[in-house]
Amino acid sequence: MHPHETVQVALGDRSYRIEIGHGLLAGAGDWITPFLTRPRVAVVTDDTVGPLHLAALRDGLAAAGVEMCHLTLPSGEATKCWRYLTETVEWLLEQKVERGDMVVAFGGGVIGDLVGFAAAILRRGVRFVQIPTSLLAQVDSSVGGKTAINSRHGKNLIGSFHQPTLVLADVAVLGTLTERDFLAGYGEVVKYGLLGDAAFFDWLEVNAPDLASGDVAKRIEAVRWSCQMKADIVERDETEKGDRALLNLGHTFGHALEAATGYSDRLLHGEGVAIGCALAFEVSSRLGLCSQEEPSRVRAHLKAMGMKTDLSDIAGDLPDADGLVALMGQDKKVTQGTLNYIMARGIGEAFVTSDVDPKVVQSVLSDALARR
Repeated sequence: MHPHETVQVALGDRSYRIEIGHGLLAGAGDWITPFLTRPRVAVVTDDTVGPLHLAALRDGLAAAGVEMCHLTLPSGEATKCWRYLTETVEWLLEQKVERGDMVVAFGGGVIGDLVGFAAAILRRGVRFVQIPTSLLAQVDSSVGGKTAINSRHGKNLIGSFHQPTLVLADVAVLGTLTERDFLAGYGEVVKYGLLGDAAFFDWLEVNAPDLASGDVAKRIEAVRWSCQMKADIVERDETEKGDRALLNLGHTFGHALEAATGYSDRLLHGEGVAIGCALAFEVSSRLGLCSQEEPSRVRAHLKAMGMKTDLSDIAGDLPDADGLVALMGQDKKVTQGTLNYIMARGIGEAFVTSDVDPKVVQSVLSDALARR
């Protein structure tokens, strides 16, 4: 038997559980039924996940007498836009989804973000269940209630905080991910060790190769550890007034790189986060916040996992350092025109600060571009 883990997200009347295990889709109806007012759900998925796993979800719901209707959207970051948000909301209304009904987001981070936002604005808020199918979504985007779509001005700039009713993280579905998608998700896993738990980073240095090669127990443990860390932070700061910003380690650089590559397959979100973490540690080192050994150790681990670690790993043209800094200025973490950075005093010791010399950021980016 594989282990089963439960992480509780304690947010008063918005509290919920994250169930983590292997083969959870087969029991999806049993997990979801206690929250239903009638035995039907509306499922939104994408054209990658649907053909692989929709039948298993339908069977798992049917076993408990729950019917489902479904909408399939195109896969990819470009789906997180007004067009598909509108399509999703209108479809949910066509299905006569009521305020007491349940919407199911069945996919990776894109589907989770978009469907969660659709649920947040439909009839001023209907409940939804996250069934994340990528590693990135299982450890990060499905937990914490951040929902959003992208704008031409930047990522996730239009959205809402809307907590799910339940999260079902079935690590069995990770078996159908490409190696690239799995490693992109691992960028978010390693971020948790880097931002607040050196012991987790130590564990990953030893166990991550087994994780990548399919060890189910270690995958469950990595998802549990990541979700527990995120739950603890979200409980302290649900709407990102303080500590929650730590979860954006690597994201200010990463989002700028995603914008620079047109949110395309040139750079996946988790790849941008991994490169962003390496850059954040490099800036921290040059500011004298941590020793040079720390960014070296971060890069060494990412490289050992076969991940993108530097700007030279991104194909095609990139803007110059000024252009990248300008893209960073569109980040949601800008307050009163000042960009807040997540810097680190060492592995497991991240903190939020606006006191970062822009010249140092520029020089780190210039040097990274020169190595391309």
